[in-house]
Amino acid sequence: MSDNQNLDQELPRPKPARRRSREFALQGLYQWRVGGADAAAIEGHLPQLEDFAKADREFFVGLLRGVMGQGDALAERISRHIDRPFSELSPIEACVLMIGSFELINHPDTPYRVIINEAIELAKAFGGTDGHKYVNGVLDKVAGEVRPTEVAARRKQQGK
Repeated sequence: MSDNQNLDQELPRPKPARRRSREFALQGLYQWRVGGADAAAIEGHLPQLEDFAKADREFFVGLLRGVMGQGDALAERISRHIDRPFSELSPIEACVLMIGSFELINHPDTPYRVIINEAIELAKAFGGTDGHKYVNGVLDKVAGEVRPTEVAARRKQQGK
């Protein structure tokens, strides 16, 4: 193996634009939940950050405004599947769950497992030690509620 081949294998793959959008949306929603920032302030600040140009801006804005606009309804839906009041969740877990739930409801073109896996990655990168496990379990229940046919088909395919 040449040195160039070895070097290529060690370089991390670039993040897809939608993953970056989710990361920026999570940061913005955190500012909203913890600091009370509004969409205009968030949208004015985040594009100045490094790597924002590599994100899907339209997807970011849709997530940010969508979650903020449906915040109460999303929290209510999530609350049916958690073991404590929504207000007691860590801000990161709460925002990741809101993003995932929003996508499950409003992006039927994206497979539910992709949405859950993206939420797990967000929780691993930004949340507490085992927060990703909690996010996985909660979003799996939300998916069963909002996408019962898709979830049942996957479980049948897996023999569960």
